[in-house]
Amino acid sequence: MRRKDKEITDRALIEQIMEKASFCRIAVSQNDKPYIIPMNFGYEDNCIYLHSINEGRKIDILKKNEQVCFEMDIDCQPIEAEKPCDWGMNYYSVIGFGRAVFIEDIRQKRKGLDVIVRKYTGKPSFDYPETMMENLAVIKIEIDSITGKKSNG
Repeated sequence: MRRKDKEITDRALIEQIMEKASFCRIAVSQNDKPYIIPMNFGYEDNCIYLHSINEGRKIDILKKNEQVCFEMDIDCQPIEAEKPCDWGMNYYSVIGFGRAVFIEDIRQKRKGLDVIVRKYTGKPSFDYPETMMENLAVIKIEIDSITGKKSNG
């Protein structure tokens, strides 16, 4: 990171940002063309869990290229100034890289969904209809590296 004064190295703070973030953007690539998708997510044990219908562009790309980049941010607020080039931004962000793995085992799928649902509802688990489970992809991103950044204007 170029600006060491903005770098967040405290893993606990990075995880707090991830817990507070409303969604995760994942970036994938196919044939040297990037594609970015905002998604609901859950985080646990150095892994991000995502869910999706079992087909579509992101699924096709991930099946061919498991490498992903992800980003989350919180507390974004522009800082106004008289001159446009003097404006700034307050924010906390996390960027990382990892490998996407499709979860096939039904118990592990439920566990991944529980991680996601717990983030948004605070409830520990749910019952998921079998028909839904058959048509649902649960993707686990195994995090290889992660960095945090903060800015105060």
